[in-house]
Amino acid sequence: MVLLLCAVTATAQESSELVVSTKSGKVSGIVQEGTMAWLGIPYAKVERLMPPLPVDKWKGIRECDHWGPQVMQQTWGQHLSENEMSEKNSCVLNVWSTDLKARKPVMLWLHGGGFDSGTSAWNPGMQLAKKDVVVVSINHRLNILGFLDLSAVSKKYEYSGNVGMLDVVQALEWIRDNISNFGGDPKNVTVFGESGGGGKVGTLMCMPQAKGLFHKAIIMSGTILNVNNHEITQTLGKAVLKELGISEDEVDKIKDVPYQQLYDAGQRAMAASIGTRKPGTPMMWGFGPTPDGKVLLQQPFQPTFAQISDDIPVMIGTTFNELQRLRYDQPMTEDEAREQLKATFGDDTDAYIAAFAKAHPDYVPQDLLCIDWLFRPKTLITADAMTKSRKAPTYMYMFTWRSPVNKGSVHGHELKFCFNTLHQSPNELPQPSAQDLQLADKMSSAWAQFAHTGNPNIKGLPGWHPYSAVNGELMVFDYRCYIRNNPDRQLQQIINRHCFKQLDAFKQSH
Repeated sequence: MVLLLCAVTATAQESSELVVSTKSGKVSGIVQEGTMAWLGIPYAKVERLMPPLPVDKWKGIRECDHWGPQVMQQTWGQHLSENEMSEKNSCVLNVWSTDLKARKPVMLWLHGGGFDSGTSAWNPGMQLAKKDVVVVSINHRLNILGFLDLSAVSKKYEYSGNVGMLDVVQALEWIRDNISNFGGDPKNVTVFGESGGGGKVGTLMCMPQAKGLFHKAIIMSGTILNVNNHEITQTLGKAVLKELGISEDEVDKIKDVPYQQLYDAGQRAMAASIGTRKPGTPMMWGFGPTPDGKVLLQQPFQPTFAQISDDIPVMIGTTFNELQRLRYDQPMTEDEAREQLKATFGDDTDAYIAAFAKAHPDYVPQDLLCIDWLFRPKTLITADAMTKSRKAPTYMYMFTWRSPVNKGSVHGHELKFCFNTLHQSPNELPQPSAQDLQLADKMSSAWAQFAHTGNPNIKGLPGWHPYSAVNGELMVFDYRCYIRNNPDRQLQQIINRHCFKQLDAFKQSH
């Protein structure tokens, strides 16, 4: 015991310069790759299906030297301890900073995984923080715990359908109140996220409680449309109670249902009521944010955002292949590709190929089938709408770097470049080249520069003008970064016409 106490004391003495005060108490951090880091700081106290509250104060110094628990989600048979996954203690955040006395822009990262799964531990921010910013990432409630709408059953649960996003607002309030002690500027906060995280960024832009807590937004591959409305989510909420055998006048019993039992009931309720979404479906519904006119004014990307965010500069973009199945390991002629394309594009197949050749002259036959059909079309529509109605600038990009492993530029490949963490990608990029490292330096610098000024232009990139429907300005990030103007509008119109029929049918019926 004496030896243990001595060891603890020595650690505290060695890291005394990493002790920072927050409104809830003092926290001590560690050094990660030359950057100061505080991991697993609690930012919210949560009760099941209730809006978050500020955390209770603690005495002494809280050691924040390891990742906090992820929020409850499917683990596919893997057993995780309370320290690894928790319902009560998982609303935690991480901070990376290089100078506690500075006043640097803050970048709040929202992880991907839809509104169903994920963790902030996927994307550490110590290298991005070296670009003269303070990086923060969070865990927040997801799936049925974050988005079970019981508002039709009880006034007590008026906000239960959006508590997962209210957690994010609570984290932004924590940043407002505490980040200056970590060297950050609470008046210059950028929210950024990829995939589901990009959807969360767009959702924040439609939430009145988030207004004024962030000032810029980066949406990366996030434009899958959430078609939830109150009717859908309230129907699902009642169906969950039915699956659990809980009457509406005893709704509070839901707080005692074990998580896995609750999650499974949610999946059965979706199948029995509103239907289950399949991967690749061009829209999402179910356990995700729902517009109630109070917490959430509207869904994002339909076609743009709520007017309360008209003054927020936005950077938005996609990757070349995204979630499309890759075929680059298969020999293929253009005629073979044409035959496969007919199932999607029918009589427009030749028009699709002609538009593709115009947009991407150096294509190979496999590209015709492997290019993104899901994110780029709606990103273009959203950007066009933004430039017509908003005051703030929009910058658009496309990431086209190809992996040496699978030959694609797929969903999420850009993250290691934006965070400048290629050295942590042994499977995707076992031996980064000088060109890889240079691209990562450019992209992370552009992301940080946007956080500084709302303008991503940096030395080493060609001049990048704000997007408009007229100029179609697009920065291509690859070994050679270059600007294109309206390169694929005709192609995306054809894709939008044929690949979103399920979404079009939904809109016509609601």
